[in-house]
Amino acid sequence: MNIIDKTDDEIRAVADVYWRELVKNSNEGKYGDFVKKFSTSFALAMDQVTAGHQFANSELARNLSEEADFLGIIRRGEHVTVLYRQRNTKKPGEWLGRLVLGFEGAEIKIFGASIF
Repeated sequence: MNIIDKTDDEIRAVADVYWRELVKNSNEGKYGDFVKKFSTSFALAMDQVTAGHQFANSELARNLSEEADFLGIIRRGEHVTVLYRQRNTKKPGEWLGRLVLGFEGAEIKIFGASIF
């Protein structure tokens, strides 16, 4: 199965839930819960020490607004990139949230996630 064959509504239904979980777990510094929907390859690429440092020391990563604006979906190969406008509760301004989704086996997993 290829995720790019799903409709925007089907992709967004999954992406919105995953994004909210990432924001919540980032704010709470729960590394184990933060990575639970990651693909095997993405989870292995994450350096637990670096991620732990981010959770402990990043004002951006620990104070994300629970509300994000959906911006769109980009399809490429076997993955989709879902974009969000993300705000912070302590820092003024807006950031671009990026969530890359695809299938690992029969389950949709996160192959990339970042805030710029």
